[in-house]
Amino acid sequence: MASTTSIDTPPPPRAPQAEPPSASTSTGRAGDKIFSGLSKGSGILLLVIMASIAGFLAYRAAIAISKDEGNFLTTFDWNPSASPPVFGIAVLLFGTVVSSIIAMVIAVPIAVGIALFISHYAPRRLAAPVAYVVDLLAAVPSIIYGIWGALVLVPYLDGLNSWLDQYFAWTYIFDQTQPGVARNMLTVGILLAIMILPIVTSVSREVFLQVPRMNEEAALALGATRWEVIRLSVLPFGRSGVISASMLGLGRALGETMAVATVLSPNYLISLHLLDPGGGTFAQNIAAKFDEADEFGRDALIASGLVLFVLTLLVNGAARLIIARRKEYSGANA
Repeated sequence: MASTTSIDTPPPPRAPQAEPPSASTSTGRAGDKIFSGLSKGSGILLLVIMASIAGFLAYRAAIAISKDEGNFLTTFDWNPSASPPVFGIAVLLFGTVVSSIIAMVIAVPIAVGIALFISHYAPRRLAAPVAYVVDLLAAVPSIIYGIWGALVLVPYLDGLNSWLDQYFAWTYIFDQTQPGVARNMLTVGILLAIMILPIVTSVSREVFLQVPRMNEEAALALGATRWEVIRLSVLPFGRSGVISASMLGLGRALGETMAVATVLSPNYLISLHLLDPGGGTFAQNIAAKFDEADEFGRDALIASGLVLFVLTLLVNGAARLIIARRKEYSGANA
């Protein structure tokens, strides 16, 4: 009877496992370590500066709000030198938000159209000069736009105001109850749209130029028209970039000072009639009142600046959240 003996064979050697990548990308060279340290230090310094600004604004705002006899969030008047002092941000918040919304509604579609024309429709001989002009307009100081708006835009918008009042007064927002010079929220919104148009166009154009060429060629090979290529390949790829460009333009519209102060005739009344003269924004009110204000009045202006600071942070945070969600959605569908 034959007996079988089992021979224990050693297990095959394991393949060497790759070590997890290190969090540090430094190669150990002195230059890399210096650059890494400078980068981290710059980021930390930026956070410290932002925290210092927020702390300063909050401290000075708390001093003013503690002495305010009215409701800082709902009061329409701005008279911190009165006895007792009364001031509020209701009108300023309304004017800032409304003028920025008007600017975005006008500027973003036009900017995206110009960016698509430069990147995908215009011949190279025409695209390069147009792109240069757009970049040049983005660098024009705001005071130049303000002077142009006061001397050229305001007189020409008188006719537009009359036309809107004649044919669209039934919409309520274009009902001109106080006829006068076109120094109103609509004019401010149009001027801000002209100012942010080059910024949104420049950033959107660069994003559209980064679309993979293979995606466009594949769509053309399948028989897609040029518009279908843009709709199916270019716009989905550049959506997050367009949102970022729009938020960059919105940030400038929210904080614009000199152009608005040059065009707008300030008052402290909230009106949904965009053609009525007057209105106010945070930045315009600070620029107009800062020189004549006493120490407490400057604290009140700083309090309004704190609200603008928080509003800008909320807008940028919302933009980052939208972009992050769209990236997660795109990665899940890939």
